[in-house]
Amino acid sequence: MLAYAIISMCLALTFYSIGVWSEKLQGTLKKWHLYVFWLGFMFDTAGTAAMSAISEESFQFSFHGLTGLLAIILMLFHAIWATLVLLRRNEAMKQKFHRLSMVVWLIWLIPFISGAVFAAAK
Repeated sequence: MLAYAIISMCLALTFYSIGVWSEKLQGTLKKWHLYVFWLGFMFDTAGTAAMSAISEESFQFSFHGLTGLLAIILMLFHAIWATLVLLRRNEAMKQKFHRLSMVVWLIWLIPFISGAVFAAAK
C-alpha cells in the first residue's frame, strides 16, 4: 500500500508539473493541459487516500494536514476553472490562466515536500 501511495503522489507531481509548466511555456491553456490537470488531481487524491489508510488516522490539524487540504481543494478548483475557461472559449482568459496555475502549483508543492520531509524524519 505504501508503494501505491508513493507512486500515486509521484505521478500527481509529474502530471501536475507537466500541465502547469507546459501551459506557462506555451502561453495559453490548451485542451490537453486540462486532461493533465485532472490526472494530477486524481493521482493526488488517490495518493492522499492511500496515505490516510496507511496511517489509520483521520484528518489532523497540523501543518501538513492543513496545507494538504488547501492544496487538494485548490487543485480541484483549478481543474474546474480550466474546464470552464476552455468551454467558454475566451482567448484572454486562456492566456491569463497560467497565473492561477503557478500559484496553485506552488501551494501544492508545500504539502508534497513537507510530507516527504516528515516521512523521512520518522
